[in-house]
Amino acid sequence: MKVVELFAGVGGFRLGFEAASKSFFKTIWANQWEPSRKTQHAADCYKKNFGDKAFLVCQDIAIAKKDVPDHDLLCGGFPCQDYSVASTKAKGIEGKKGVLWWEIRDIVESKRPKILFLENVDRLLKSPAKQKGRDFGIILRCLDDLGYAVEWRVIDASDYGHPQKRRRTLIIGYEKTSDYYKKIKGIEFDNIITKNSILSHAFKVKTLSNIKKFDISSKIYKDLVCLTNKFNAEFGNAGFMDNSIVCTGKVKAFYKGHITTLKEILDKDVDDKYFIRGEILSKWKYLKGAKRELRYKPNGEPYYYTEGAIPFPDNLNTPARTMLTSESSVNRSSHIILDPEKNEYRILTPEECEKINEFPVGWTNTGMPQKFRYFVMGNALVVGLFEAVGKSIKNFLED
Repeated sequence: MKVVELFAGVGGFRLGFEAASKSFFKTIWANQWEPSRKTQHAADCYKKNFGDKAFLVCQDIAIAKKDVPDHDLLCGGFPCQDYSVASTKAKGIEGKKGVLWWEIRDIVESKRPKILFLENVDRLLKSPAKQKGRDFGIILRCLDDLGYAVEWRVIDASDYGHPQKRRRTLIIGYEKTSDYYKKIKGIEFDNIITKNSILSHAFKVKTLSNIKKFDISSKIYKDLVCLTNKFNAEFGNAGFMDNSIVCTGKVKAFYKGHITTLKEILDKDVDDKYFIRGEILSKWKYLKGAKRELRYKPNGEPYYYTEGAIPFPDNLNTPARTMLTSESSVNRSSHIILDPEKNEYRILTPEECEKINEFPVGWTNTGMPQKFRYFVMGNALVVGLFEAVGKSIKNFLED
């Protein structure tokens, strides 16, 4: 299967697919580009780890998309933005500039991959706040117009044994002339969601509840401008769309295997530079603690700023919390643990962050600054999830 990887970061999709089957999945082209950065650390990391056959193009995808080769599987993680569209002066339809979804759409229209596999934050299904579901509705309508059936699921990696509580929306598109689509054509939507699809094979669930169905066709919304202005829907954490009909509901993970905890992935003999001592420890305790503080607006009006406490230190007997790009910096979201060997507080090491995302240890040790090692892991995927999807794609036709 020829794979194109968009917004590749440091290669999480590719690592997952190659772990599933290095002989079956062949990445033939990849793109990674950080705008406004002189040094492309993530792209350099990707190329160093995958070697001469990285096939990585380090260029703005709006330019590079013209060079995307024919392929079977298009994958990538893309930002959650405002996907709205508007009418142009020439009475055409134009997506919001700078939004990477439209570059994906152009590639899908041009190359028509058999399978589309995308990931995004879980809030995609609810954005924007003032018109819930509109952005995902636009994505579904675009893919429906292009001749794809689509399934999605919000997955918390820790629900399936992985060492991080990271929730992401996984999206699979089935091109309707493909053998993959023929496997699901005609099956009841609720059975596709729970038993008969790529995602349901990869991630087992219990029964589907709170089922809703609605139509996003041109009969209801004549074009994307109309959908942008009028669409509002409550998407569940799982669903399927085919021939403009959307079925969505709520599923619960079904998993009885081992759950990897933070304690299991910790390094031993950690360097002193990662430990927190002296005055800075008081600042960490303040940031993590509950607050109710009198503050003043620019006009002098008083108000109380409040926020609840978060765990300090982090619980070692559960999976890690979601890592962010600011990991290790002095802020509320960074992990602080009580080191089991020294019984002292410390931050996580870059290697521990790699293990939390299930990357090989030392993957980001490619010459980039240490701060950026944390940054790219905050942007990264939990590799084991994509290994599971890869296995499911490979085995789907055989079941």
